[in-house]
Amino acid sequence: MPALCRDCLATFDAGRRCPTCRSPRVTVHDELFTLSIAHMDCDAFYASVEKRDNPELRDKPVIIGGGKRGVVSTACYLARIKGVRSAMPMFQALKLCPEAIVVRPRMDAYVEASRAVRALMDELTPVVEPLSLDEAFMDLGGTAKLHGAPPAVMLARLTKRMKDELGLTGSIGLSHNKFLAKVASDLDKPRGFSVIGKAETVEFLRHKPVRLIWGIGPAAQESLDRAGIRTFNDLHRWDHDDLVARFGGTGDRLWHLARGEDARRVAANRPVKGISNETTFYEDTGDPDILDGHIWRLSEQVSGRAKARDIAGSVVTLKLKRSNHKIVSRQLHLREPTQYADTIYRTARALFDQLGDKGPFRLLGVGLSHLCPASDADREGDLLDPDAGKRAKAEKAADDIRKKFGKDAIVKGRALR
Repeated sequence: MPALCRDCLATFDAGRRCPTCRSPRVTVHDELFTLSIAHMDCDAFYASVEKRDNPELRDKPVIIGGGKRGVVSTACYLARIKGVRSAMPMFQALKLCPEAIVVRPRMDAYVEASRAVRALMDELTPVVEPLSLDEAFMDLGGTAKLHGAPPAVMLARLTKRMKDELGLTGSIGLSHNKFLAKVASDLDKPRGFSVIGKAETVEFLRHKPVRLIWGIGPAAQESLDRAGIRTFNDLHRWDHDDLVARFGGTGDRLWHLARGEDARRVAANRPVKGISNETTFYEDTGDPDILDGHIWRLSEQVSGRAKARDIAGSVVTLKLKRSNHKIVSRQLHLREPTQYADTIYRTARALFDQLGDKGPFRLLGVGLSHLCPASDADREGDLLDPDAGKRAKAEKAADDIRKKFGKDAIVKGRALR
């Protein structure tokens, strides 16, 4: 049976240890060297970047997120062992793991690390479909001749390079379609390499819970529970037409996925629909100075992500959540696309002023959508604001200084509020 050592990349017949380097990190599977659809998921990405950049955190539980009123963005595996999960309220996470160190997100650092990982994936195949900063699908069909090795070997080489060159780890799922590749990447985290072959697909899924299906949330699961559907085996008992009659288009998708069928192709360069950042406050606030400072910081973060991706947007969105959890959202279509923090901030601030709501608020968010290439943005300037051009030049100069001396080389006064 084909086997692969993930440490030295040797290939051999099945065995518990690599005959070349004696490593136990061996992947064995009948179809190991014939499958080509992969999903790579970085392991606890934000937390891993923080531990890489600050060695003092290496052996400590780390939670990435806001203050006690915020939520967990992600957590390292030491914190996850204690029960900490993404999207968990921070106060609950700290009850489970009181010794954890809470680190506020550094999106610039995560974007930079993501781009480095993406560059390594692009060396393997031009068909890379990113899902977020830390995960992507890859189609390595037809690349064996180019690399002189089957996709499985190149994927193991990818994660080895991530570890050696970037100080980050990832888990690989390899299969014959996107659905199963994503399922496989979650089977053996962290630093996993799992394979689901064609021959075993139906049997592998049979007793698994349907919540494995991407997009099946609590509401969908409740609807399936009412129909007596909890496992893939339950789905097999339904006729196709009955599933469609009960669940519409979702029923058709469920019928095919229950049999491990997924016709979606890996789509390279799928466009990003929007960029947004939000923050949950430690305490509800209606203080205009505090809110203004948050609007500026969030606008800077959105701008930074747009600049990192070399894109711009023509619609700015402001999102607020009141203390009673009611969400208020406002947006404005700009005369021309922008990626400037100054323009995003001034638009979001104007939306806030027009709202006329004094709060208090528990959450604030800023977003940029209707995206386009940066080359199509910020051409005309604002004829009604003669100082806009000066501020744009100042922002460009500040960006250049930060690139040379670090992101904290220049900080605006309003960012300290």
